Amino acid sequence: MAGSGRSGQGPGAGRYWIWGFFLVLFVFHHDFWWWGDRTLVWGFLPIGLAYHAGFSVAAGALWALAARYDWPAHIEEWADQPSRLAAADGPGAGAGEVRS
Repeated sequence: MAGSGRSGQGPGAGRYWIWGFFLVLFVFHHDFWWWGDRTLVWGFLPIGLAYHAGFSVAAGALWALAARYDWPAHIEEWADQPSRLAAADGPGAGAGEVRS
């Protein structure tokens, strides 16, 4: 299944944007242009560390977008189905109870 289609653009329509964002992050991951720079951000944070803090926020945003717009719906459909064991044993079964 291509995706859940929750974006309103059809199944998997956000997939190309997510992959594009991923490729941009992949290219800009190694910040070799800051290696020799001793600049401090806000007077205490080295520029390379500030860059990677922003990069981490961008990676988190990428994961949030992937989960929101391209999450495979079949996973949730499977998880929402009642368990055969829980239905056979009655309420409370499978919740840590030991039946004898």
